[in-house]
Amino acid sequence: MIATTIPPGASLSTLAFRAIAGRDLISIQDFLPDELACALELASAMKARPKDFRGILSGKQIVLFFEKPSLRTRLTFEAGINSLGGASFFVDQTQSRLGAREPLCDVAHNLERWIDGIVLRTFSHETVTGMAEHAAIPVINALSDLEHPCQAMADMMTLQEHFGDLRGVHLAYVGDGNNVAHSLMLAAASLGASISVATPGGYEPDAAIAGVARLLGRVSGASVHLTNDPVEAVAGADAVYTDVWASMGQESQAANRSRIFAPYQVNEELFAYAAEHAVFMHCLPAHRGDEVTADVIDSPRSVVFDQAENRLHVQKSILVLLLEGGAHRFPPRSANA
Repeated sequence: MIATTIPPGASLSTLAFRAIAGRDLISIQDFLPDELACALELASAMKARPKDFRGILSGKQIVLFFEKPSLRTRLTFEAGINSLGGASFFVDQTQSRLGAREPLCDVAHNLERWIDGIVLRTFSHETVTGMAEHAAIPVINALSDLEHPCQAMADMMTLQEHFGDLRGVHLAYVGDGNNVAHSLMLAAASLGASISVATPGGYEPDAAIAGVARLLGRVSGASVHLTNDPVEAVAGADAVYTDVWASMGQESQAANRSRIFAPYQVNEELFAYAAEHAVFMHCLPAHRGDEVTADVIDSPRSVVFDQAENRLHVQKSILVLLLEGGAHRFPPRSANA
């Protein structure tokens, strides 16, 4: 029950808390706007009072399958699970992708009998959705080629810390219309923050995700704007965000992408178009001299390490919301989108 697990002073919605328990987090769409706000509120409480939450996942066991190398994602999940009293098991899948040795459905049916939750960092989004389809325990998308929901939630938390109410905040994203851009669009629109995304032609975000973000924005009052002009996107923005030009798995495209994305580098000249109080954001790792210059990412206006820290708190919140409430099982909302 809520009264025995959430410390006094946390004004979480009991209804939202109960509604999330047992579900998957495959996409930002899997949390309704009030549930997303609930998750960020809990993350802030955990950051402010970590001792109050020790042991809340005692007896829970979570497995992490990673097909890609990781620093922030792995350590923040493992540290978060440990600090909440749970146990984590890391499975390195960098040499053999999930489903290669045996069918994914068989893996899922084994896991659901042993442990309480699954965290996946994969190349293919279908690996995450497939695991969620077959496993009768919560599945968390720690990164796929389509979305990066945990990162976007940490980014929204960081923006809240710097600007308060996200309604009225203008976030500009410049670069590749990739998984990070997708989750940022959905998260920002859900919480009322306007977002402008500037990409080269042919590298725009997925049209279906952009459509969902616009629908969410109509409800929250946020605008979602896509453009090929980085200056147009950044003009007057409260925060300017970028990501690497070539993600893991795209190494063969790196030289060509460097040429195409060069006009989208976040340097002092482009950053100057943002508001005077604007902050710089990046999900890391960053390539100084490519998507961002050192004088921007290493400046006092950079909040990249705030974002990295908040990965820990957001993921702890997600784990508690999905796992603490018991074994209730519901399909991800994004499966019906």
